[in-house]
Amino acid sequence: MIELSSVTAPAYRVHDPKWAFMPISGAGAGEHGGRLNRIGVSALYLSLEEATAMVEYKQLSALMPPGLIVSYSLNVHRIIDFRQGYGAGWDSLWQEFYCDGRKIWFNERIEPPTWHLGDLVIGAGAKGILFRSMESPKGTNLVLYTDTLDAQDELSVFDPYHQLPRDGHSWR
Repeated sequence: MIELSSVTAPAYRVHDPKWAFMPISGAGAGEHGGRLNRIGVSALYLSLEEATAMVEYKQLSALMPPGLIVSYSLNVHRIIDFRQGYGAGWDSLWQEFYCDGRKIWFNERIEPPTWHLGDLVIGAGAKGILFRSMESPKGTNLVLYTDTLDAQDELSVFDPYHQLPRDGHSWR
């Protein structure tokens, strides 16, 4: 049986500047799908270290496109911790966690197995997954299924001086 845990920590994400007015929605990943969420499922991908957030945003590019780093305060319950990887008691589908989902979806037009993992996680009542970064092996990432968060969970943006844009008009 996979145990669920809580995450109480700061977290970080580098946003495309034009979407910085919606820093907790997860709507962008919901619109296009992500590693662990299919199209139509809102998901917010965060890193637990600033450096990991930067590397994740840059991905394989030699240069980093413009981005806006946002800090979050988290206290979220019912998280699956996959940082130690696949082991006894895990569904065999978890062996596919680090597959190249982009290639599978965009090149082969097949739903990646990681989308099914996301479905399993949500179906089990979990709200997200902690996992090792592929881009920064010592770094930790967290995907949160934002529509599953409830009043017991805290997800807030650290913006003490109200510098984040309030709507999309800032980027026209």
